[in-house]
Amino acid sequence: MSRIEVWLMVHAVGIVVMLVVLGTAVATFAGRWGIPAPSLLVLAGIVVALVPGVPAIHVAPDVIALVVLPPLLYASAEEISARDLRRVWVPVTVLALGLVLATAAVIASLALALTALSGAMAFVLGAVLASTDPVAVTALGRRLSLPARIQVLVQSESLFNDATSLVLFKVAVAAVVAGGSVSLAGAAGRFLLLAGGGIAVGLALAASVALVRTRTTDPVLDTVIALVAPYAAYLLAESVDVSGVTAVVVAGVAAGSLGHRVSDARTRLHVQTVYAVVVFGLESVVFALIGLELPTLVRDLGPGNSWWPGQAAVLAAALIGIRMLWVWPTTAWAGPTRRYPTWPLVRVVTWSGTRGVMPLAAALSIPLVAADGTPLPGRGLVLVLTTAVVAATLTVQGLSLAGMVKTSGLAVATEHAAAKEQAALAAMNEAAVAYLDELAAVGAVNAVAVERLRQRYAERLDPQTDAGLLDDLAALRRDVLSVQSEELRRLSAQEQISDGMRRRLQADLDRREAGLDA
Repeated sequence: MSRIEVWLMVHAVGIVVMLVVLGTAVATFAGRWGIPAPSLLVLAGIVVALVPGVPAIHVAPDVIALVVLPPLLYASAEEISARDLRRVWVPVTVLALGLVLATAAVIASLALALTALSGAMAFVLGAVLASTDPVAVTALGRRLSLPARIQVLVQSESLFNDATSLVLFKVAVAAVVAGGSVSLAGAAGRFLLLAGGGIAVGLALAASVALVRTRTTDPVLDTVIALVAPYAAYLLAESVDVSGVTAVVVAGVAAGSLGHRVSDARTRLHVQTVYAVVVFGLESVVFALIGLELPTLVRDLGPGNSWWPGQAAVLAAALIGIRMLWVWPTTAWAGPTRRYPTWPLVRVVTWSGTRGVMPLAAALSIPLVAADGTPLPGRGLVLVLTTAVVAATLTVQGLSLAGMVKTSGLAVATEHAAAKEQAALAAMNEAAVAYLDELAAVGAVNAVAVERLRQRYAERLDPQTDAGLLDDLAALRRDVLSVQSEELRRLSAQEQISDGMRRRLQADLDRREAGLDA
């Protein structure tokens, strides 16, 4: 490996580390200020990019499409309940198909009228901006107290509309590169092949992963499988020329529905912890990159395109307008959303349609040259407009979405959610007590052990039990475990136990502190 290659590698690693550090700092302040971290990361990226002396950052298309997107899409899809998805499949289908096609047509027409882009390149821009972004929507939606059905509708639409926009994008790019026209029949066939094949690959991979995980008891191996699964789904689908995005989404939904059946509590806790760290790091990098890329792309745009801010503003407004016009009748007529107040629901669903990582990845993947070797005209403008619209929706809509939800009347009251959670906990404790009563009646296990454990659950069900007492007991238990951990460290420091024994005993204390023991 040459010195230049080593330097480039070190430089790339340094940028990634810097972005993760930036994301950590921004997330800390975002949590304190009650601001969505993705929105603040985009703004922070723009500010950093404008600082004199900061090097220009150019991201290879494959980095986002292959390295970043699969795990983020998979994590977003795992949060979708397959049961809830079946309930909202009609409005999701209408939005994921019809709205994407309508948006692409409107944006392409506006781009053709407002910019110097050719018809084919304007259609490329329309396809790029046609779909909402599942990564951004999920990241913003985690902070909202929306009813479960509305949350599922918004997240599911953002996940599945990518298949439609991806087909439009590939058809449009092929036409631009070849200099030909777009065939409607060919586009429809291409869509069925990409989407249908992606669904098949995703289901097959999810079944294979579930089969392997049922035979795996090591949390580390299970975590590796969970991390590799999204990349395997994407690469396998792309290798057979079907939609890798669709395959990852379908595999994620299936994995989320089966995960609690194919692994134990210890493994699930380990996987969730590792995945949370990976998702946080990738989201920090990708949302900061959106802000960092914009000034660099503008500088590379060249003369003759000084009207791009106004053009981007018009396109962003058009995205909101066409989405509102399409969402209104869809949510008013669809059974799953008909019972909610129409106008508040339309406002929230419309404002949730942010753009993010997916449009950016698609725009970056536009080829540099046409089939005859000449540079593609308008590629730089498409990149600038896409990044500007993405940054605008993430900041404007992202920063105001929580306030809109609060004023819509759709937000789930904290007291209502807490009451439902308490009812669920009570039902779980009642089931535990009933099971222990059965064991005591049969006499299958030590009666003293059964009675001690029964008392622990019974006191949680007793309305006379002081909630503060339970909190004090939990705090005292943590203090006792802390004392045991300190004693364990002393024994290790005095070399009275081996390091391997120390790790095993510490892991046992950690599991107890995490509440894994009854």
